[in-house]
Amino acid sequence: MGRTTPALGRLLGTALPALPPAWGRDALLASRDDRDAGDVFADLLSPDAVDELIADRGLRAPFVRLAKGGSTLPESAFTGGGGVGAGVRDQVSDDLVRRQFADGATIVLQGLHRTWTPIKTFSQALAAELGHPVQVNAYVTPAGNQGFSAHYDVHDVFVVQITGTKHWVVHDPVWPSPLRSQPWEQHADAVAAAASGPPLVETDLTPGDVLYLPRGFVHAARALGGLTIHLTIGVHTWTRHHLAEALLDAARDALAADSDARSSLPLGVDVASTADLDSDAEAVRAAVLAVISAVPVETLTDHLLQQARGSQRPASVPPIAQLARADALAPNAVLRLRPHLLATIEEASEGFVVRSRAGRCALPAGVRAAVDRLLAGEQVPASELGDAARALLVEGVAVVA
Repeated sequence: MGRTTPALGRLLGTALPALPPAWGRDALLASRDDRDAGDVFADLLSPDAVDELIADRGLRAPFVRLAKGGSTLPESAFTGGGGVGAGVRDQVSDDLVRRQFADGATIVLQGLHRTWTPIKTFSQALAAELGHPVQVNAYVTPAGNQGFSAHYDVHDVFVVQITGTKHWVVHDPVWPSPLRSQPWEQHADAVAAAASGPPLVETDLTPGDVLYLPRGFVHAARALGGLTIHLTIGVHTWTRHHLAEALLDAARDALAADSDARSSLPLGVDVASTADLDSDAEAVRAAVLAVISAVPVETLTDHLLQQARGSQRPASVPPIAQLARADALAPNAVLRLRPHLLATIEEASEGFVVRSRAGRCALPAGVRAAVDRLLAGEQVPASELGDAARALLVEGVAVVA
């Protein structure tokens, strides 16, 4: 992989070298014995943390879902109004959740990469190592129950067992490498047939075990014994289809700028006639092939860069404290780049612009060398940046080291 991978290393331990050949192709199991002894990921989530999220954090749907008997329960079964001064009707009710959980429902905590700090920190590091966006959900299942029937996901997953034991059954894909627009419901009969056959993997995950499943692999899980909690770390992989979409978008833009491609079809054309359309269709086909061949790779990387910036957030920066540091910034202070910013520099008519997940920050040409060093990962004294130091803090590009 060519980079340090502490988050991946924590997930897979000595099984890490098996990930590159398995990536997108094969299931991979890393037991607790493959990793640091005693690490069961208790710092990421626990039953107490689940209780806090449900009872004290004021979460609203869809950050929480409930599932039972293979399907999702309606939000009205576990949410209600926020009370006086809170004009919302979808706040999670700890009372309703408790009753549903006692009746066998699985609690699904969605978007923990946004709502729970330990998981947010871990998932940002993992996404940076993988090069692909990451989301994290938790599944809290009462004893002997199954939240969802056999299905496949449209993203890769790392299943991380936190509490209890869960029995997993995995089958080969019925639709390999599905896109987000190709959910398992489109192949429900094939999924059901696959689930009734011999499994590819059948195993009990206990605390500290990790199972990697590429998108498309059919799976189902059932809690054994008491309460079980597992994390599903969803990896929304960049694919060749993303490149194809970027290529076609660029070709469409190029054709829109071509007067021949914009020209009208003949007067009296019959659009249902292949004979009437044949010559124009061939001309358009040739034009499309020509513009596709001329699209530079840089156009594709720019397209994916914009998507990547929108797919994750940078490391959190407390706004009040950050502005206070900017106002009180001393010349001997040292700045460093805000983590997970995905920042690049663009030339401007006056100076240059830093574009990142934090937005746009215009800066004078005189600090270009210092900002280049900042973006390269160096710590830079505020004295080298002058007034730009405050701008970098206010715009969320840098933080005080």
